[in-house]
Amino acid sequence: MREAAAALVRVVHRDDHLLVLYKPPGLPTTSPDGRNCLVERAADLDPSAPRLHPSSRLDADVSGLVTFARTRRATRALLDARRGGVYVRVYTGIAAAVPSPDEGVWDGPIGIDARDKRKRAVAGATAKPARTLHRVIDRAAGGTCLLELRPHTGRTHQLRVHAAHAGAPLLGDTVYGGPKRVTLPDGRVVTARRVMLHCTALSIPDVAAGTGTLDLREELQEDMRRVWDALRSA
Repeated sequence: MREAAAALVRVVHRDDHLLVLYKPPGLPTTSPDGRNCLVERAADLDPSAPRLHPSSRLDADVSGLVTFARTRRATRALLDARRGGVYVRVYTGIAAAVPSPDEGVWDGPIGIDARDKRKRAVAGATAKPARTLHRVIDRAAGGTCLLELRPHTGRTHQLRVHAAHAGAPLLGDTVYGGPKRVTLPDGRVVTARRVMLHCTALSIPDVAAGTGTLDLREELQEDMRRVWDALRSA
């Protein structure tokens, strides 16, 4: 499965300092041995890069844009942008319920789940500050909604944990209580075969130009569009 997903990786942007890739679902950003992951695929696609350091990571089931620094200058610029709050990532998610309020800030601290060290949870002895801006974009059948999510920190599973804690777990996210299926009023069943979360847009420093920002966008992938269209059609 990972090999098939790796074949779908493509270059969205490349210049002397930055490489931005589209990561499909089913492929982790990194792996313990460096194999069968996005980092390995980046090296295949950009063999002449002086270095390739991922400045963010997407969970294996999450799709969208991932930025790699090709130079030390780019690494420093992206780190400074993060610290300065100007490294902007915008995600789109499909949630099983509408959060209340439907726009605002989720700022529950996130740490390792005491019941399962592979998971994360809001609060706990190891919790660190976490901040996510959320906004309901649209609503559909079964109480579902389309969410815009903007993380201001980068905790593991942050968006998934915050959404679940707010009572709006993402469809397909069975780890954090999200259902895989929604039954529509007419009896049809809509199935989410992975976590319905996608990194849609980036705004990062234009390192090559030395000024301004590089703004990139990657529309929802076919599987998420199909799920959302089915929910809205009802």
